Amino acid sequence: MAAPVDYTIGGVKIQFPCKAYPSQLAMMNSIVRGLNKSQHCLLESPTGSGKSLALLCSTLGWQQGHQKEKGGGDVKNSHCVCVCHSQTKKTSPHTPVVDLTQSPCKEAKPHTSNEDSLKKQSLASRLSEKLQSSVQRETENDDDFQPDRKRIRTAEVKSRKKPRMDKGVIFLDDEPEFENHRDSSPPFSPETSYSPAACVSTPEVCTKCPCSCGEELANKRPKIPKIFFGTRTHKQIKQIAHELKRTMYSSVPMTILSSRDHSCVNPSVAPHANRNERCKDLREGKEGHSCRFFHSVQRMRDQSTLQFVHGLKQAWDIEELVSLGKRLRACSYYAARELMSSANVIFCPYNYLLDPLIRESMDINLDGQILVLDEAHNIEDCARESASYTMDQNSLNLCKQELESMITAKIRPEDHTLLRNFCYGLLNWIQESQSLMKERGYESSSKVWSGTEVVNIFRTLGITPDTFGMLKQALESVLEKEERVEDDLVELPTITSASSTVLKKLFIVLDFLYRGNCRFADDYRVALQKSYAWTNQAPPDVPDANGFIVRRQRQRNARVKTEVLSLGFWCLNPAVAFSDLGDTVHCIFTVQLEANHVINKSQVWVGTVGDGPKGKKLCATFQHTETYEFQDEVGELLLHVCQAVSKGVLCFVPSYKMLEKLRDRWVNTGLWEKMEDVKTVVTEPRGGAKGDFDELLQHYYDAIKFSDHRGEVELDGALLIAVCRGKVSEGLDFTDDNARAVVTIGIPFPNFKDLQVELKMAYNNQHSKTRGLLSGRDWYHIQAFRALNQALGRCIRHKNDWGALVLVDDRYRNNPNKYITGLSKWVRQLVHHHNSFPIAMQSLVAFSQQQRGLSEGGPAGVQSPDRALSNISNTEASVLKEEPRTPLSICPIDTQRSPSPFQTHKHGNGAAGEALDSHISTHF
Repeated sequence: MAAPVDYTIGGVKIQFPCKAYPSQLAMMNSIVRGLNKSQHCLLESPTGSGKSLALLCSTLGWQQGHQKEKGGGDVKNSHCVCVCHSQTKKTSPHTPVVDLTQSPCKEAKPHTSNEDSLKKQSLASRLSEKLQSSVQRETENDDDFQPDRKRIRTAEVKSRKKPRMDKGVIFLDDEPEFENHRDSSPPFSPETSYSPAACVSTPEVCTKCPCSCGEELANKRPKIPKIFFGTRTHKQIKQIAHELKRTMYSSVPMTILSSRDHSCVNPSVAPHANRNERCKDLREGKEGHSCRFFHSVQRMRDQSTLQFVHGLKQAWDIEELVSLGKRLRACSYYAARELMSSANVIFCPYNYLLDPLIRESMDINLDGQILVLDEAHNIEDCARESASYTMDQNSLNLCKQELESMITAKIRPEDHTLLRNFCYGLLNWIQESQSLMKERGYESSSKVWSGTEVVNIFRTLGITPDTFGMLKQALESVLEKEERVEDDLVELPTITSASSTVLKKLFIVLDFLYRGNCRFADDYRVALQKSYAWTNQAPPDVPDANGFIVRRQRQRNARVKTEVLSLGFWCLNPAVAFSDLGDTVHCIFTVQLEANHVINKSQVWVGTVGDGPKGKKLCATFQHTETYEFQDEVGELLLHVCQAVSKGVLCFVPSYKMLEKLRDRWVNTGLWEKMEDVKTVVTEPRGGAKGDFDELLQHYYDAIKFSDHRGEVELDGALLIAVCRGKVSEGLDFTDDNARAVVTIGIPFPNFKDLQVELKMAYNNQHSKTRGLLSGRDWYHIQAFRALNQALGRCIRHKNDWGALVLVDDRYRNNPNKYITGLSKWVRQLVHHHNSFPIAMQSLVAFSQQQRGLSEGGPAGVQSPDRALSNISNTEASVLKEEPRTPLSICPIDTQRSPSPFQTHKHGNGAAGEALDSHISTHF
C-alpha cells in the first residue's frame, strides 16, 4: 500500500493517501486558490484520473486549516490547567511535508501513523460498551409500534446530572469522573485521534481556565463552513464514501442525505411505493400507533455515539447506516438528517441542493457554506428541472376536492377557500384552453404560452404578485398541524402530502415567475398537452336478467385508453434555479482548469467502425435503425467484438426503444442465442425497483468473475446492453475486467420531436446574440455528446486500467470536424478511423491479446506508478506555477439575465462535448 504524503498548497496542509498524479495536484492547487479567495471554481478532469480524491482531500484539508486559523481547533498552545485541557495527547510522528509553493519536485518521505492511542481500554470506552450492551438488550425486546409519544431530544443544559427517562437509557454524563470541557475540546484533526472520553461526555462549563467565559465565548467563535458534496446519484455517493475511507480524513464527522427509498427501515413502510405518505401517517399516529423506529432515532443521531459506540469510526455509506438502523430498530432516515448539524461534510444528490422544495424539507441552509458539485456535466438539466413543474388535470382536481372537504368541515375555512378558488380558476382556464390546442402528431396536441403571456392571463384570473403573497400565507397556514384556541393548542387535520406537494411545487414555479418584477417570466414556457395512455381497469358490474350482479373470481381487467391532460411550467434558463442561492452566484468562474488524463496511450484502443461484417454502411439515424439490414449488421458486429474481447463488454444504444427492437430482432433471427454461446447477455431494464437493478448488475459481475458453462461451451465473461443517459451509463464503476470494451451504437441525440427539446432550441436561438448563448443546434449537439462521453468513460477507471472504445457509426469518418470534435479530449486524441470491418477487428484482437498477456505476465508493458511519476517533476512545477488553461465551454453566472454557469457559451469549442466534471462554489 502506498505511503501517505503531505502537500502544502497555498499555505494549506493537505494529507494525501498516496503520491498524487499531476492532474490531482493541479486540481488541488485550483481548489485551494479558489477557497482562499472565496472564488468559484470550474474544473474538468477525465474519468479515472482521481478527481474525487483530490476534491475530498483539498476541501477537507482547507476546512481543517481554516478551523485552526480561526481559533476554533487547536488547543495545544493554550495555557490551560483545567482537567479537560491537561490530558496527555499522543500524536503521530511528524510526517515530512512537501511544500509545493516552494519546491514541488521534492520527494516526500513515507508517512507513518500511531494507532495505539485508540487501543487502550479507558473508563470512557468501558462506559461505551455498557451503553452498547444495554441498547442491544433493549432492541431485543422492542415492539415495532407503540403508542405515540414525543421523542427525547438532547437539550443544552447547564447541570451535569440528568434523570434517567426510561429503562435501558443511559446518559453518559451521569458519571462524575467525566468532567471534560466539550466546548474546548479540539475538533476533528487527522493529526490526533478522537478521545472517546472527550466525545461521549456532556460536561458543565469549565471554570479553571480562560475558556470559563463559557457559552458567550462559544457563540462568538467563528463558524467553520460545512462542505456540501453533491453528486448525481446515490451510487456515486457510495463511491465517494469509499474514497474518503482511504484518506487520513476518514474520521471526519459526516452524514449522507437520501430519500426514504434508500434509508427507510420500517418493514411496514419500506416495501410500499407511497413511503412518504405512510411515514407521515405513522409519525402522526393516524392509525392509533406510531413508528417505533422514529422515536428511537436518538440511539444513532450523535456523531460520537455513531463512532465510538456503534463502530462507524471511518467514513460510511448509506447501506451501513441502514444496517445499523435495522439492528438498533432506529430510523436511519431521520438519523442522517439530525447528524447534519454536527457534520463537517454532507453528501447528497445535487438536486437536494438545487431544488427549493427539497432544501426546505431537509432544512438545508447553504449560506456561508462550501458547495461541491461532482459530475457537474448534468447540472444544467438538473437546474432547469428543479425550477420546473408538470402536473396533470386529475391531480389538480383531487387537490380542489380535498380543499372543499376542509371547507365543509369548517377547518380554517378562509385559508382553504383562497386555495380552493385558485384551483378552480386554474382548472377553468385549462378547460377553456383546450380549444386552442393544435395537433402535433398521432393522438397528441398542445398549446404553448410564454411566461410573460401566462402572467398576463393569470392577472385576469385574479392571480397577481399581491394576491400570490396571500396564497402563500394561506398555504403555510393550512399546513400547520396545531392551532391555538384560547390558551390551548388544538391539533387540526391537514390536507394530504400529495395535495400539499402539488400546491408547493406549483407555488415554487409561480414564485420564480413573479420574482423581481417578473424578471424570469421570459425564461419560462407553459405548455398544455393532451395525449392518451392505456390503463388497466376492472370492467363495470352489469346486472343479469334478474337484477343480480355476479362477479367472477378470475375476471380479467380491461385495457382502457384514457385521455391525459397535463400542464407544464418549463424553465428554459438554468440560472433561474441558482437565484435562490443568494447574490454570490453573480460571479464569474475565476478559477478554471482542464486537466489531462493519467494513462498511457497504449492502454486504450479507440476506433470508429462505419461498416459491418457484410460490408453494409452503418449510419444510426432514425431511418436506418428501423431497417432489418441495419439491425442484423449491428448484431453481427457486436458478436465479433464479444469474440475478440474477453471478460466484460458494455454496449450502449441511444434509447430503450432501439434496445427493445434490436433484442426482438436478434431473438427472432437466432443471433441472440449465438451471443449467449459466447457470453452471458444482460440488458438494462426500463424502470423497475432498485433491488432488481442491483441484482441484475451482480449477475453481470458474477458472470465475469466466475466462468460459466452452457453445455460443452465455456462462456467468457458477460455482455451488458444498456442505454445512454440510463442507469448504467453514469455513476457506475466498471473497473478492470468488468469493462474491457465499450461499444456505442450511433450518437444519442435527444428526441427532436419532443416539445421541450423544441422549445429549448428556439429559446437559445432567440437569446444567442443578446445573451451570448449557444445556438439551438449547437446546444442539441452538445446534449448528445455529453451522454456519449459519459458512456465511453465507463471503460478506463484508474491509471493501470486498459480497454477498447468502439464507436459504431459512419458519420465519425465522413465528417470528423463535426462529430469527432464532440468527443472528450482524451478520447479525441486517440481516435483511429478504420477503412473496413476486418481491419478494425484485426487491430482490436491484437490489442486485446497484447494487453491480456501483459496483465497476466505482470506490469511489464505498463509503467509502475513510481516510475511514471518520477518523470513528471518538471510537469508538477509547471502546473503549479502557471495559470490553468481556460477550459472549454465556460460562461459566467448571472442570474439576472445571463445563462447558467453550466450552459455552454457559444465562443467555446464547437464540440464542447467535454464533460464539466466538478464544480466548487463557495458562499461567504
